[in-house]
Amino acid sequence: MADLVEIRDLHFAYSHDGPEIIHGLDLDIKQGDYIAMIGQNGSGKTTLSKLIGGLNKATAGSIRLNGRNIEEMKVAERVSTVGYCYQNPDHQIFLNTIEDEVAYGPKNLGLDKDAIEERVVQSLEAVGLLKYRKAEPYFAGKGERQKIAVASVLAMRPSLIVLDEPTTGLDWRDSKNMMALIRTIHEAGHTIMIITHNMRLVAENASRAIVMCHGEIQLDGTPEEVFRHSSVLRESFVSPPQITQLWERLGAGGNIWLHARDSVAYIKEHSDVRSKED
Repeated sequence: MADLVEIRDLHFAYSHDGPEIIHGLDLDIKQGDYIAMIGQNGSGKTTLSKLIGGLNKATAGSIRLNGRNIEEMKVAERVSTVGYCYQNPDHQIFLNTIEDEVAYGPKNLGLDKDAIEERVVQSLEAVGLLKYRKAEPYFAGKGERQKIAVASVLAMRPSLIVLDEPTTGLDWRDSKNMMALIRTIHEAGHTIMIITHNMRLVAENASRAIVMCHGEIQLDGTPEEVFRHSSVLRESFVSPPQITQLWERLGAGGNIWLHARDSVAYIKEHSDVRSKED
């Protein structure tokens, strides 16, 4: 697959004389990736995602989106390539109706009325809120406000969608619905990057996990590959899913389990083998 994002020797500090947050980082993101960015608070993962979205400007190094230097792209071009959903949806929502919120981006792209309406309908249908288009977003629950923020990003039709802690503050049901929505968006062709502290979400959803610590990438691979490196994870202050930790302590022939269903299958298989031997 082609590289959607190419990052080379990236550095970032919030001020000229302040501490550097990102240190000489290299990263490629391919079209179709589903990435989970993980690491402790202050590791640089949110800062990196904002640099990719053009919300911050690099101190040094380069970011290329679809082969173009991000600093040479207009705002409309950037937001049509990378959509960013904040951890708190209230940092994005500011208009009086849900449909106005979703239409805001397309209007600023200069689209005509019919094209705007098409994007509003498609985006709200995708998140299941079309019938509430005339409602005021401020009276919606946290899960619904998250969906409004996602719909607003979807309306820009970006290639990459970044979601910062998409399940924070949601109960189990809303968290499950949000992750199902993100999976549907990914299957529709969008590249996904989630920033999360929930390792279960990483194991169950992402195809690629990136561990950051002190502004550098420590690990990059499939969740199964990443969660094998227990010593690096400890040094990065990251704990694997509980099921993985359990089987690491019990031992499973070198296997790493990410899901309870895999553990059940392993136990059943080996119980059957012992039963036959007996």
